[in-house]
Amino acid sequence: MEEFVMPVRLTLVLLVAAMMLMLAMSVAVGAAYLTRRDGASYQACIKSGAVAFAATMTTATAALAALGAVAR
Repeated sequence: MEEFVMPVRLTLVLLVAAMMLMLAMSVAVGAAYLTRRDGASYQACIKSGAVAFAATMTTATAALAALGAVAR
């Protein structure tokens, strides 16, 4: 019976993707918290968190793509 061994590259890509998601969630929560602390409404907090999440994911994805292109 053959064992299933996940390739190292795939493992690293999945690990980096999970770390990017955790970082983006942390940034979104922090932005929403700071917006609420500033006295804004809940709608403004949610919008601020969503914008921060999207910006972090976009930046992280671009950096990962550039790193992948250089690594080839």
